[in-house]
Amino acid sequence: MSRRTPRLFAATLAVAALALGACAEKTSNDTPAAGGSSAAAAFPVTAGKLTLEKRPEKIVSLSPSATEMLFAVGAGKQVTAVDDQSNYPADAPKSDLSGFQPNAEAIAGKSPDLVVLSNDTNKIVDQLTTLKIPVLLTPAATTLDDTYQQITDLGALTGHPAEAADVTRKMKDDIAALTKDLPQRAKKLTYYHELGPELYSATSKTFIGSIYALAGLENIADPSDADGKNVGYPQLSQEVIVKANPDFVFLADTKCCKQTPDTVKARSGWAAVTAVKNDQIVALDDDVASRWGPRVVDLLKAIVDATAKVPA
Repeated sequence: MSRRTPRLFAATLAVAALALGACAEKTSNDTPAAGGSSAAAAFPVTAGKLTLEKRPEKIVSLSPSATEMLFAVGAGKQVTAVDDQSNYPADAPKSDLSGFQPNAEAIAGKSPDLVVLSNDTNKIVDQLTTLKIPVLLTPAATTLDDTYQQITDLGALTGHPAEAADVTRKMKDDIAALTKDLPQRAKKLTYYHELGPELYSATSKTFIGSIYALAGLENIADPSDADGKNVGYPQLSQEVIVKANPDFVFLADTKCCKQTPDTVKARSGWAAVTAVKNDQIVALDDDVASRWGPRVVDLLKAIVDATAKVPA
């Protein structure tokens, strides 16, 4: 997916990985890839509805979030191909395979012994199953528990259960540390999360919205008459945003669409918005803000760090 469009946001955001933008700089929260397996790992292993008789050594990942999870649990050396949007970590073996329009023949050409997908477009799971290729479906997370479960499943299926447990434990510890001393505010700070300059946003019922809720923020997209299909990704109007007067604007379209604090300040009619007046426009990394792997901790940290500067 090269550019964002209204159709993309209305349909894809709610059901698939948002694999957009360039690779972010590695942070200290990332778990390094490793080739070894957990000493206690034994096969056959069952996770979800999939049973593997032996450890997979030729994994194809068609989900950027799953790619990040696989490398985080130490299965990076087992990954032989990833989709064209999997750009993190930098050494992931990127290919021209598509996770949004998967092609069974092209995938089979990689001779995988495990394929990881985030959605079942074109009934690709049935197609690959017919070819006797094991498939794990890891749909877009709606809660952090979904993320933890997917990491656990991938760790088990790749022979890295202990490493997966370490990753989820560290995520939980880091999130607890980031949220335990949040200031007690008489009135919650409000925010607008921008997915694209067409003013698409995300409600609190989405995975992204749940991360903001951890930071104690109130979402101006809740409730939204614009969310007519109730998918959680409404297209707001400029009038609605200006009237809501958010304390913060968080930009998740800095790479795809070149949005910056300056471009927001230049928007007609936005000068009176509190976020603009107080220089509280936060440029996020598109990828970190659109995936549900271990780097959600980095997203939460960016939110908490930005809002902590406002006196309680």
